[in-house]
Amino acid sequence: MIMIMLGAVLLGVAAACLVVLVPMGMAGWRLSRNVLFFSGAIFITMAVCVHLTPSFSSVSDYVTSVSSVAIIDRRSPCLDLVSRISWEVTPNASLINFNVTQNLSSSFDYYEKHWDWPKTQKVKACRIRKLSKHDASRRLNASWVVIAGDSQARLFTLSLLNLILGSDPQRMDSIRTALFKRHSNYSISVNEIGMKLDFVWAPYVSNLTHLMIDFKAKKSYPCVLVMGAGLWHMLHVNNASDYESVLRTLKGSVVSLFPFSTELAFKSPHLFWLGLPVLINGMLNTHDKRQQMSDAVWHDYDRSLTGSRLLRQTGGPLDLLDIPSLTWNCGAHCTYDGMHYDIAIYEAAVQLMLNFIIISRQRH
Repeated sequence: MIMIMLGAVLLGVAAACLVVLVPMGMAGWRLSRNVLFFSGAIFITMAVCVHLTPSFSSVSDYVTSVSSVAIIDRRSPCLDLVSRISWEVTPNASLINFNVTQNLSSSFDYYEKHWDWPKTQKVKACRIRKLSKHDASRRLNASWVVIAGDSQARLFTLSLLNLILGSDPQRMDSIRTALFKRHSNYSISVNEIGMKLDFVWAPYVSNLTHLMIDFKAKKSYPCVLVMGAGLWHMLHVNNASDYESVLRTLKGSVVSLFPFSTELAFKSPHLFWLGLPVLINGMLNTHDKRQQMSDAVWHDYDRSLTGSRLLRQTGGPLDLLDIPSLTWNCGAHCTYDGMHYDIAIYEAAVQLMLNFIIISRQRH
């Protein structure tokens, strides 16, 4: 190993001398000796460093990590339009005379939810649209999809599978039962399109960081990764500064795991962050939740997400699936407990993800 390193040094010096000394000789004595010596020293030093760097893994890793921190993101203008959807929430005509005290699964069953993108020329030009089962299956064909997080991520998983497999109600009933086993992981292979999907129960951001470490150890990476956590931290830790800190740690793990540059983006997975839903404090179903998860705390946590620079909008690696905007615009009629929202919210989030993927692929 020492001989190899010595050889690299000698080779670097020889190359530097060839590059520097020959032009110096040709230049003759038209330049001062001091200028010649200074220029030669700089070039020789740079050449030696370039040849030595690959021989020291720690130096190489450091250079790689530093160059990866500043993520170049020449965002398509179309990406900024994807999250701008509007909602129409109206009373369900078939239930208008139904007694509210009778056996409905939740109060939001009384309202129909419809959403879409505004019919503007910009949206049409970007070809942003609701994708069908066929379109979604084609985009995720032969993909490994990992969705990790808390109950929001579980609902997102259900919505994605419902889009792809919803034509088979019996199969979806079986999936729903298995997926919603308390605090458990879930895996499924959709053989029709060669897609593998893993849901990973990860209620804390630290769980997500450990997942990144596991990917790196196994050298196995998903094609699509959707993550989101924060509600448990808000309830049980209730410290926005700590939340920002763990998000920064997660960002570091993600950045070290995947290559981020415009040249390499086509090789990188599609990475998404599920934002925190808007919390309606008066509807939360326990005293602890109402006390710990106030509007002020929610805004503190939202600012912590921005401060962590985890999202692409702030120079990070993950695109935001804007659950805060979706839940705010849908409103109180779209939730039964002030925290968990109607499946329509997550169906919309799935469509956001798919449109992000399409637009990102069109750029390369």
